[in-house]
Amino acid sequence: MERIFAIGDVHGCRFLLEELLGRLDLCPETDTVVFIGDYIDRGLDSRGVVETVLALRRRIPKVVCLMGNHERMFLDYLEDPAAAAMFLGNGGVATLRSYGLWRGDRATIGDLPEEHRQFFASLALWHETEHYLFVHAGLRPGVPVTEQDPWDLVWIRREFIHSSASFGKIVVFGHTPFPEPFVDGTKIGIDTGAVYGGPLTCVELPAMRFHKVQGETL
Repeated sequence: MERIFAIGDVHGCRFLLEELLGRLDLCPETDTVVFIGDYIDRGLDSRGVVETVLALRRRIPKVVCLMGNHERMFLDYLEDPAAAAMFLGNGGVATLRSYGLWRGDRATIGDLPEEHRQFFASLALWHETEHYLFVHAGLRPGVPVTEQDPWDLVWIRREFIHSSASFGKIVVFGHTPFPEPFVDGTKIGIDTGAVYGGPLTCVELPAMRFHKVQGETL
């Protein structure tokens, strides 16, 4: 049976990600891994998280990497000096330190390793299968996924989470941390605050089995 493993917000917690991946017993021929975004910021090893994801992609053909709001802020910062305050104020200093870029002058996208530049540039805003929609933050109710505002896809919270609208498929999302996975029949929220001491969570579909590795408070 084909399985999908969707992994929640990692936020620089490389050791948790490596431990979680080690528990999943992935089958390269049939399994798909979907990262829901927010690989970077706040945790101690954002660069190491990206390296781990890249290594997984070399081993597992079907790895889908979505963009989170923190990747969006990082790219904005690297391309536009005006975006520095927002990125740095949301845990970006930890990312720059992990890349050796926390210094007096502002980093640019050219300072990243080429494979990492390509990784950040290639991140998708959503991923769709027959029964599921995967997105970092959520969807604005009543708007087809192809017409969603990219800002909503990486930033929306309450309008999506508290909506009772049907999105046609079960939406798997991160972005908003919960003490336990959020499940309400139309949505599955898998950000459980790993960088704040909660677990790093993965949902295995269609079995609806949750895999967790407990985080540590920084």
